[in-house]
Amino acid sequence: MFKFSLFVALTFNFVINSSAQTYFQERLPKEIFDVEEPSSRVNGVPGSMMYKTRDCRAIPVTNLRKRIVNTAIQEWSYFGLSVYDLTHTRDDNPNYKRQPWRRPIIDSTEAQRVAGSIAGYWSSTPDSSWILERQNESWTSFGHGSRWRNPWSAAFVSWVMCESGLAEYHRFRRAVAHYSYIDQAIMSKDDAESTSAYTAFDIGEQPIQPGDLLCRGSRPEYRSIAARRVQIGVGARTHCDIVVKLDAANNRIMLIGGNVRASVRLKLLPADVNDEGLLIPLPYNGRIIFAHLKLNADAVSNNVFEESPSVQQLLCSGYEANLKGVINSDLAICPEQLVDQRIVNFL
Repeated sequence: MFKFSLFVALTFNFVINSSAQTYFQERLPKEIFDVEEPSSRVNGVPGSMMYKTRDCRAIPVTNLRKRIVNTAIQEWSYFGLSVYDLTHTRDDNPNYKRQPWRRPIIDSTEAQRVAGSIAGYWSSTPDSSWILERQNESWTSFGHGSRWRNPWSAAFVSWVMCESGLAEYHRFRRAVAHYSYIDQAIMSKDDAESTSAYTAFDIGEQPIQPGDLLCRGSRPEYRSIAARRVQIGVGARTHCDIVVKLDAANNRIMLIGGNVRASVRLKLLPADVNDEGLLIPLPYNGRIIFAHLKLNADAVSNNVFEESPSVQQLLCSGYEANLKGVINSDLAICPEQLVDQRIVNFL
């Protein structure tokens, strides 16, 4: 009862970044969701920031899928609930014309607000001290609101796994680049005695579930696990996101990733059902998902996205109206009287 009462009391705790008009949700108290804020892993301010903690907490690895998904969702909520809809960019859409890539504009105030969080993500990866040193130099030269010089998407995934209980490298090879743990998952498939938390499969080979990872390659542009297997250990530009929901009704897969347009964002990827009845991602925006890293853990409900504490907080506040078509508000579990007291200036 204590947890529910505390949850209700914090439902309306939204913060507005006045300069960028960014709505974001503060992370939940540990009494509700026991996750250490990534910024607690560093000391100092931009320009003189230092790692304080590099190891992962020793926590029980229970409900692993749910914890991975809930941790990723909480970060998405903290970073502003942005949605990156790529469903209209499917390669077989005759009306879609690929647009040239443009570097996203980052609001300096928002960049300063999340700087410690991103540094905290980096702290979970080995051999990354030089990255923080380089960034401190950049902050000193160009201001505390300058963008990160190194892509931090793999650091985000590494921190989520670290905070979810995958502390040992034989379980998940946290790294500054995605290919490191992609290779670990590929080798896991070839080793019956592997203790890796993830095993790599080609798309359509196994059902995709929340908590799994979907990965693409840009340099090289891999199309299969076999193509990467012959280059195991060789550096490659890759990117992976965490699956949070399969939305077969709308032919899409929902994922959360870091450094997606310079933020933590929810991606909507186009999908379709294959001949075996499995929902699989389709080629989009000239890109192909080549690897499905399947988590070796018990399955969870496909409603785990809406059931997560961060999304329930949104549902109770009424803010989910801004995410209509993304969040199923019918799955709210907050009291009727609370729903009737929505704060209208957030709608």
